[in-house]
Amino acid sequence: QVQLVESGGGLVQAGGSLRLSCAASLRTFGAYAMAWFRQAPGKEREFVAAISWGGGSTGYADSVKGRFTISRDNAKNSVYLQMNSLKPEDTAVYYCAADPHYYRTKPQEYDYWGQGTQVTVSS
Repeated sequence: QVQLVESGGGLVQAGGSLRLSCAASLRTFGAYAMAWFRQAPGKEREFVAAISWGGGSTGYADSVKGRFTISRDNAKNSVYLQMNSLKPEDTAVYYCAADPHYYRTKPQEYDYWGQGTQVTVSS
């Protein structure tokens, strides 16, 4: 059974940083592109960032470009999201997702999802 488990969320002041982690039970983790999405209350789930199978390619939503960095460690079956210069509008539940294909930005294109971790940025 595939499991994706996010951690690292919390409450932070505007301008602060957080690092999210996602541990995957995927047997062939390196065969999956990974992504982060987020969903704020009353809004649709939106793409944040994606990373290719070996980590050589990354992509970001315009709203986080230059502030967030996605990375992965295939030896640890993990993907990370370093979030700097956080803004109140970054407040959301953050989800990691896995799919064999790269580069996809729509939630319905992803096979596997974690349960999410809450990020709250206070002003």
